[in-house]
Amino acid sequence: MQEAPRGKKVVTPRSRIEDQLTPTTTAEGGSRTVGPRLLVWLKTNIPDLAEPITVSQLDGGQSNPTYRIQSPSGAYALRRKPLGKLLPSAHAIDREYRVMSALHGTGFPVPRPIVFCDDDEVIGSAFYVMEWIDGRHYWDGTLPQVSARERRAIYRAEVSTLAHLHMIDPETIGLSTYGKPGNYFSRQIDRWSKQYRASETRRIDPMERLIGWLPATVPPQERVSIVHGDYRLDNLIFSNNDTQVAAVLDWELSTLGDPLADFTYFLSHWVIPPDGRSGLAGLDLEALGIPEIEEMVALYAEQTQRRSLSDLNWYFAYNLYRIACIGQGVIGRVRDGTAAHPLAAEIESRIEPLARTAWSFAERAGA
Repeated sequence: MQEAPRGKKVVTPRSRIEDQLTPTTTAEGGSRTVGPRLLVWLKTNIPDLAEPITVSQLDGGQSNPTYRIQSPSGAYALRRKPLGKLLPSAHAIDREYRVMSALHGTGFPVPRPIVFCDDDEVIGSAFYVMEWIDGRHYWDGTLPQVSARERRAIYRAEVSTLAHLHMIDPETIGLSTYGKPGNYFSRQIDRWSKQYRASETRRIDPMERLIGWLPATVPPQERVSIVHGDYRLDNLIFSNNDTQVAAVLDWELSTLGDPLADFTYFLSHWVIPPDGRSGLAGLDLEALGIPEIEEMVALYAEQTQRRSLSDLNWYFAYNLYRIACIGQGVIGRVRDGTAAHPLAAEIESRIEPLARTAWSFAERAGA
């Protein structure tokens, strides 16, 4: 498939995107009518779109803000880059569009990408439109809304969907050049360490130790697959009728690499204390109906036809370090005035505990 189209880059004032996505005329239900420039673009590029058209911003989407576009002819999702100073290689919505376009034809559960816009003059940043997927969306890893039986089925569906992704051959769907296939962990550690330094607001000793230890102890890479990069519960939509995954969202960090990065990132929730959103450590999983980590490992190994996975301590150290770097990135954007995260103080308070826990896994791995 072709790359997302290239358009001219124009630095656009913040007021322009506000004019196009959140103008002053409020429609019923908290949505707002779209501005004239975006309206013309939408009607030109989505010919069956009927007026009136309204837009509302969704919860989440702090990295790449996401909006629901509603019209009498149906609903769509619009996802754009944030405005302001951005870290290198971050917010890569062109890559999201490319990988979803390739995966959609395979039957893998992703929304159908409709059109990509790289002309900053439309709303002030690049964006794309995709189909709207109706379904159930969960934020809390304990899944309080469903029964114990459904919890187990949902977690097993998460693993099966990830295994499905990792068994797709990138070359057969036009993604052989989607990333550098080898040395995945080394490149990721280098990337996250640089982004951590760019966002750093104070010295955290365990982070300093991890920055030195992780690149010197990278395990060998055995396979190459499409890697989602942020595979977790709140980036999935589940079917309204059963416990199957209807769509995998947020492909901003996707690339080619070691599939164990995705899988052990998913598993890291079993070693993080619960915080109302993620983390299962210390909970009575049997009572909740949530599978033990061993069941998840066995299911993934079976569905990806790989040998049993045993020593995961290095991978947990890496993933918790990476989560801490992502959190520090949010704090950096707040510092730089490119994000106004309502939970910034809470996120900042988690970074050092995450770093300490990551270092404890490093010690178990021989540090």
